[in-house]
Amino acid sequence: MQHVTGIPRNQMCFSSLEDTISLDNPIRFIDFFVEILELNSLGFSVQTIKSEGRPSFDTTVFLKIYLYGYLNGLRSSRKLEKECVRNIELQWLLCGIVPNYHSISNFRKQNSIGLKKLFKLFVSFLKDADLIAGETIAIDGTKSRAHNSKKANFNQKKIDKHLAYIEEKVQQYLDELDKNDQQENNSGITKIQEKIERLKKNKIRYELLEKKLQSSGEPQISTTDEDSRALLVQGQVVEVSYNIQAAVDAKHNLVVATHTINRNDRNALTAIVLEAKENLSVETFTVLVDKGYHNGREITQCKNEKINTIVAHPEQGRSNENGTLPDYLVSKFKYNKDDDSYTCPQGVSLKTTGSWHKKSNEKDSYQFKKYRTSACKECLVKSLCTNRKDGREIDRSQYADAVEENNKRYQENQQLYRKRQEINEHIFGTIKRQWGYNHTNLMGLEKVNGEHSLIMLVYNIKRSINILGVPELIAKLKKWNSPYKIKGCFDFKTTYFKLFISRFENQLSIAS
Repeated sequence: MQHVTGIPRNQMCFSSLEDTISLDNPIRFIDFFVEILELNSLGFSVQTIKSEGRPSFDTTVFLKIYLYGYLNGLRSSRKLEKECVRNIELQWLLCGIVPNYHSISNFRKQNSIGLKKLFKLFVSFLKDADLIAGETIAIDGTKSRAHNSKKANFNQKKIDKHLAYIEEKVQQYLDELDKNDQQENNSGITKIQEKIERLKKNKIRYELLEKKLQSSGEPQISTTDEDSRALLVQGQVVEVSYNIQAAVDAKHNLVVATHTINRNDRNALTAIVLEAKENLSVETFTVLVDKGYHNGREITQCKNEKINTIVAHPEQGRSNENGTLPDYLVSKFKYNKDDDSYTCPQGVSLKTTGSWHKKSNEKDSYQFKKYRTSACKECLVKSLCTNRKDGREIDRSQYADAVEENNKRYQENQQLYRKRQEINEHIFGTIKRQWGYNHTNLMGLEKVNGEHSLIMLVYNIKRSINILGVPELIAKLKKWNSPYKIKGCFDFKTTYFKLFISRFENQLSIAS
């Protein structure tokens, strides 16, 4: 039996690029989607046609390149330039245009606002296409490594350590100079003086960093990417990174809101909730969030926005040997709303004077009231409850009502809360593990926001194609009404694009 043989390399073939691309190829959706958009209205930097000089590339060319690239695991501008030459799908998508890598790279850096708006626009389309329910939303964050090493990130403790080391080494070299003076070793003296001069220059650099850190008011500073921060990734592991926030709809696990911050999750809940509410244009929904977001102020703000939060609350204290919590934790004290008092496990009432006290720290600032009782002094189990001489004292925050309502919902909806991981954890796994997008290629919070919006947009495109298929998704896009679509775009298509429309409609009629 003979092997399968190919065609001769010098054989001429007569075919068009159109014939090489099947109707269910995802690049047909990319082409259709980009062509119907009014990019100028979305905030993209659109190239104007000039009467002199070399003609510029249309902005749609670069948007198509990046949507195709991120959809296929390519985001290096140099690699994308190569693909424009050798990749037949990109040849079809760009009609043979090959921009240089500088122009490709500049588009991504200069259009962060447009990319963020485009993500939100696609969420609006998915909502209108009935792919998003907007009833249950799971929120979480993941860290994306920044373009900044740990060595280029400093806090006051690290700067003090470097300065102390320099002082110690300078003193050692000065002692060596004294010894060399006695031995009249001129060659050794010259080398030591060079080392001392180098240390003095390093000292000046660290002192300037210290001044910059103090003037910024931030606890840390990065020298390569100034917006990046050292964040806790997992356990005790710290990386200089950004924190990608994502809100995911429970119906088809599509991302409905995303933005990137340079801090941890504790104060991040309200911002992502309000973004999701705006993108979905709904009055209320239920959010499922892990305990890293548990913050009284944030939960209260969500309540004021009519959002039902189910945020897991951190466990207080360690369990006993039998698996139960100790009897004298704050959670064991029952609050009585009618008379604004607490009842302890022994049945004694703790009262308040009604005065508000203020507490401030690096992470939060809030007001609270204190609750006490004189019965503590004679209580037989005082040693199990508190070590305080005057007896047990309980603080009640101004946000306690909203927190207690949230904690009650969390206890009553354990089965619903367990779906949180099913809804949003696999998204980060797909993006970081399968696609390899665990770091950012850009610097600066605004540009990084644009890139991560592009990643989430591509994720939504890929998932919606998997759900509906390319032909049906394009059909829904044709019926979609949006102010950002080019008016009358279907009446003024080129001969090439009309050919595609006719082939697409023929395919639909055959399938039906």
